[in-house]
Amino acid sequence: MSSEPPAPPQPPTHQASVGLLDTQRARNRSPSPLRSNVVPSPLPTRRTRTFSATVRASQGPIYKGVCKCFCRSKGHGFITPADGGPDIFLHISDVEGEYVPVEGDEVTYKMCSIPPKHEKLQAVEVVITHLAPGTKHETWSGHVVSS
Repeated sequence: MSSEPPAPPQPPTHQASVGLLDTQRARNRSPSPLRSNVVPSPLPTRRTRTFSATVRASQGPIYKGVCKCFCRSKGHGFITPADGGPDIFLHISDVEGEYVPVEGDEVTYKMCSIPPKHEKLQAVEVVITHLAPGTKHETWSGHVVSS
């Protein structure tokens, strides 16, 4: 038995000594869409659109336009209207038919406003009427077709 008092505890110098890294790895967490970089979209899709918005869109006029761009991996793109207005947003859930739209495809669509302010528009019930000539088109199942 020594007569020396015990040494005061020293603060840790890095995170590993605190045990933060070890506890984060071992701790089970509930699945979160933000942790896997899948952020829920605030845009109304076919699944999240209200019944009344769906009815209003389906009763609206049919517009014509050309697909400006579409990214299958992101799930959205834009349509340039034939009347020369601003580009219209296009979501993957609103594309009808077997082909993934590509730049230059002629399409018909109806429009629905985007909440919460209802200032912007979204294309719904999008149908590809003419495939862009000289481009490769892909079906939703992955089959590639040249036009």
